[in-house]
Amino acid sequence: MSKQFFSAKKLIKLTNEDKCSIPTMVLKAESELTGRTEDEIKKNMAQRLELMRKSINFGLKGKKSLSGMLYDEGKKMYEKINDKNMVGNKMILRAVSYALSIMNCNASLGRIVAAPTAGSSGVLPGIIFAYLEEKKAPLDLGVEALLTASGIGLIIANKATFSAAKAGCQAEIGVSSAMAASALSYMRGMSVEQCVDSAGLALKNFLGLACDPVAGLVEVPCAKRNAFAVSHAFMASDMVYAGIKSVIPFDEIVMAMNDVGRSMSTRIKETAQCGLAMTKTGKKLKEKIFNK
Repeated sequence: MSKQFFSAKKLIKLTNEDKCSIPTMVLKAESELTGRTEDEIKKNMAQRLELMRKSINFGLKGKKSLSGMLYDEGKKMYEKINDKNMVGNKMILRAVSYALSIMNCNASLGRIVAAPTAGSSGVLPGIIFAYLEEKKAPLDLGVEALLTASGIGLIIANKATFSAAKAGCQAEIGVSSAMAASALSYMRGMSVEQCVDSAGLALKNFLGLACDPVAGLVEVPCAKRNAFAVSHAFMASDMVYAGIKSVIPFDEIVMAMNDVGRSMSTRIKETAQCGLAMTKTGKKLKEKIFNK
């Protein structure tokens, strides 16, 4: 029987039938599709996880981006992790600092892993490494978390899109938050259904979000949106852990996101023709950057 799935409903059905986890089912599906062994796939994921770590370390150095709009945001948050006046807990603060650091790495021409896109690449690794470090958990758990997130991403890729040019920022930062929420719930030992519900809660809170990058660059407001998407993922996982369920099933949330995206004006879909990009300050920054 094929292990391919293109909906959360099918994923849950397959994992229930095989009595296995999401990462195990993702490995089965990927091995069936590509002909690679499960060990080869896990090794490939481990390499991606290591690159994510390097991206974080790069960003924590506080290198200024080419435009000058991003600099040391990740470093600043990292230095406040143990500050007693910060109201967020250490895991969330660490995850936010890592997410911002990866966005700095991306804007400074460093290497990153799109998760699922460059503009939303900080959320998933930020949460995974913050959890692993705070809980002193093994890297293997991080690999399994990546596989879990990829399962959620696969469903969205087949039902909708990751492209902000097609569906606005909801399709990038919203999807990354959903993937990260599922990964976090998996690392916490939550069920398949809870991982899927966590993804749904995170995604639906971003429906309709415009993509309005200042100067057309993946920096402002993209970097800080990664930070906020981290907090959304944590809250989604905690809500599901508390027993709160998404009223709308995940598959329907994804279809709703796609429908909303098609309804949005092209002016707020990565064209920098509206929103923050067209504010007085946004225009000045664009002129300054491209008229150096």
